[in-house]
Amino acid sequence: MGSRTRDLPPLTGIAGLLRELRYQEVARQGIGLLLMPVYALLCRPQPGLFLAGAVLAVAGALVRLYASGYITKNQELATVGPYSLVRHPLYTGNLLLLAGFTLASGLWWAVLLSLLFWWFYYPTAIEYEDRKLRRIFGQPCADWQQATPAVIPSGLVPKRGGSWSLRTSMSRNAEPLVLAYSAFWLGWIYWQL
Repeated sequence: MGSRTRDLPPLTGIAGLLRELRYQEVARQGIGLLLMPVYALLCRPQPGLFLAGAVLAVAGALVRLYASGYITKNQELATVGPYSLVRHPLYTGNLLLLAGFTLASGLWWAVLLSLLFWWFYYPTAIEYEDRKLRRIFGQPCADWQQATPAVIPSGLVPKRGGSWSLRTSMSRNAEPLVLAYSAFWLGWIYWQL
């Protein structure tokens, strides 16, 4: 049993194996990053879909940059800025990036693969993060979680407070690598138009 499923009732057989795979952060992140070059290398871009996808992908990258500048993982409960709109703004950014690359690629099957990927990995990632944060931060976290949607915001005006830090975003959360990687593969698709 992995560290992320230790607190859950034990499962055996295929059900246990599937649950362990769904909770694997490295697999989720690795496959998510792998989908970008797969979609780019096999793309059949169409100008309108590419433009819509590029807008979504850039929005996703900006959401990630914004969110990563507010978070000090497991040390402080972030409830302001993007964390006042959704509990998992980095996942919101990932969703926008994934949707953007899916559209930009022009591949009909990418829609199915992206939906399957999101459904398989993200509900368990959200459940684990919520459970971990409640364990670390207690009742203030539980109250914030009850009042804040997981990934899709109900509004667009963030609660003020705290401070965004470019240094935190860039150094602690490796956003420059995500931005450069995403820009490279989006550029690749653009050159295939």
